[in-house]
Amino acid sequence: MTAAHTTPARRISAKVGAIAESATLAVDAKAKALKAAGRPVIGFGAGEPDFPTPDYVVQAAIAACSDPANHRYTPAAGLPDLKKAIAAKTLRDTGVEVAASQVLVTNGGKQAVYEAFATLIDDGDEVILPAPYWTTYPEAIRLAGGVPVDVIADETQDYLVTVEQLEAARTEKTKALLFCSPSNPTGSVYTGAQVEEIGRWALEHGIWVITDEIYEHLVYGDTEFVSIVKAVPELADTTVILNGVAKTYAMTGWRVGWLIGPADVVKAASNLQSHATSNVCNVAQRAALAAVSGDLSAVDEMKVAFDRRRQTIVRMLNEIDGVFCPEPKGAFYAYPSVKGLIGKQLRGVTIESSAQLASVVLDEAEVAVVPGEAFGTPGYLRLSYALSDEDIVEGVGRLQKLLAEAH
Repeated sequence: MTAAHTTPARRISAKVGAIAESATLAVDAKAKALKAAGRPVIGFGAGEPDFPTPDYVVQAAIAACSDPANHRYTPAAGLPDLKKAIAAKTLRDTGVEVAASQVLVTNGGKQAVYEAFATLIDDGDEVILPAPYWTTYPEAIRLAGGVPVDVIADETQDYLVTVEQLEAARTEKTKALLFCSPSNPTGSVYTGAQVEEIGRWALEHGIWVITDEIYEHLVYGDTEFVSIVKAVPELADTTVILNGVAKTYAMTGWRVGWLIGPADVVKAASNLQSHATSNVCNVAQRAALAAVSGDLSAVDEMKVAFDRRRQTIVRMLNEIDGVFCPEPKGAFYAYPSVKGLIGKQLRGVTIESSAQLASVVLDEAEVAVVPGEAFGTPGYLRLSYALSDEDIVEGVGRLQKLLAEAH
């Protein structure tokens, strides 16, 4: 008697198996591994300020460690004092008034992104996703069962989508728009008029807006950040705001973000978090409380350095034949087009894509950059300028020397 043949069970679920590794973190990890092996790699991969967390924030965390209240479970949605402080900070910095009950404190901005889509999106719902986009957005949309609909804006329009483009992408299945200004990966910033026009369009068509405002304070020159809810107050009932302390206060490793939205959305997302992770680390929450309750002097100091580095990296990139880099108005990323290098020979290799170019650059110049494929737009590279002036000059100098050989 022969045994019945059975089909092996799937080891990894289809949803999770389809998730791609974070390209930015993968590049950063490879760069750090090469450094650890003794190679002089300069990494432009991760969007992480090279400044220490402000001392008053660190001291608040140290004090919190000694308080037994922080050794226990606390409300899953966040410490009440922190939620109140985030609401006050939101009014102070954006002019948008929210109640503390509308705030959900999350384990970093990424959890806020995931929970926003998980709470709002059903299977088959479409989410309009302006590209270039941050690499995590489409993965979070798909994990929620949604369908990302890319709307591409290239360097000729400063990577800013138009209402006409958004309208062309809208269908009866459109549920939400992901809006990010200042942008990761491009550093582009929508003007107040553009923000209002897009907000009015979303309102007219009953489309939810998920707005990522984590770079709100990192704008340069006379550029201004405008929250879409400030521009169009009527959107308050159909908008989810995402933010966190990571970029403003050089607190990437502390993992404190938040989600702000209508009461029913925040309640549902809080229920999800209560089962997924419970409360964010209390010590980190106390540190975040000190950060958002304080002034903005720390970020003002960082902005001076970022602005200087921004100008340096853009100038040096634009000195390379085949490369064009628009001037970013915010965040701390440059997003040059390298389409002029595709098809050229470089050290015996024909460059067929920006992904291949990034690989050659790492191997030959020991410079780590993230290819545009990770952000939905092949033909580009993302370079973070949240690293020292010296490393920027050295790293882009290596690029200049290597890419001068392309023919």
